[in-house]
Amino acid sequence: MNILKQGAVLAAVVLLTACGGKDGSASKEQASSTESAEPVVSNQTAAANQLAMIIAARSEEQQQRDSSRHPQQTIEFFGVEPGMTIVEVLPGGGWYTQILAPYVGPEGAIYGVNYADTMWPLFGFFSEEVIAGRIAAAATFGDTVNAFAGAEDVPARGFAFDGIDPEINGTVDAVVMIRALHNLNRFEEKAGTRTAAIKQVYDMLKPDGFVGVVQHRAPEDSADEWANGSNGYLKQSAVIAMFEQAGFELVASSELNANPKDQPVEGDSVWRLPPSLRTAEENKAANTAIGETDRMTLKFVKK
Repeated sequence: MNILKQGAVLAAVVLLTACGGKDGSASKEQASSTESAEPVVSNQTAAANQLAMIIAARSEEQQQRDSSRHPQQTIEFFGVEPGMTIVEVLPGGGWYTQILAPYVGPEGAIYGVNYADTMWPLFGFFSEEVIAGRIAAAATFGDTVNAFAGAEDVPARGFAFDGIDPEINGTVDAVVMIRALHNLNRFEEKAGTRTAAIKQVYDMLKPDGFVGVVQHRAPEDSADEWANGSNGYLKQSAVIAMFEQAGFELVASSELNANPKDQPVEGDSVWRLPPSLRTAEENKAANTAIGETDRMTLKFVKK
């Protein structure tokens, strides 16, 4: 059974059982107070149940990172709801897409937005073949989404920054940027990539639309040169400033993705830690024990 249908059935069963007797029929007292009674299962509870089912339906391999990424709590903190039109920036392999797409459902829509085509060569280490593949991935985002369980009928399109369909502007409820900011900021000085991207995020959103950010967090006393995104880390104060300068207001922050064991110093990068573990053999045990990076979790609203 489709995950979305399973969620609806679960909500209906809970509602029917709570409102009636063993056979599901309502008592006279219940029938007479139907109009004034509060719903037994609120929309919020039904959505939470549906989200939990989607998360639990993924493969064991996908679920292995849930304890570090906290997808249910993160999505609920942002305020993403079924039926919304959302944008996922830098969807990559689709770890979050597999959750978000069936969750917004056929009544909503999901757009994947990748780096601008002109940004890929700036890294300096991708081959022409790899760059071509990354650029082509945006065009196939819709097919990727529709192949996920429960997302077969979810409207989905892919774009790159600087190539977003102008008709989308002003139609998006929420933009999710999960570990997507550091490389945009990495090339800000050279090519203005972060400023351009956040401007386009602002344009896509409806008035009062919101942005949810999860980002590797650098200590506030770090040198700006080290914490510019090239090592994966950004200062929380810098992230807040870049969004406020673009016309957003910080409305909430959370420590749900924090990891106090991660105390990076200059010379460290996020990729020394799991899941990448790009580190010397003698450091792997210690870095594995640290776990995934310390991450800020922020919510901004378009003013």
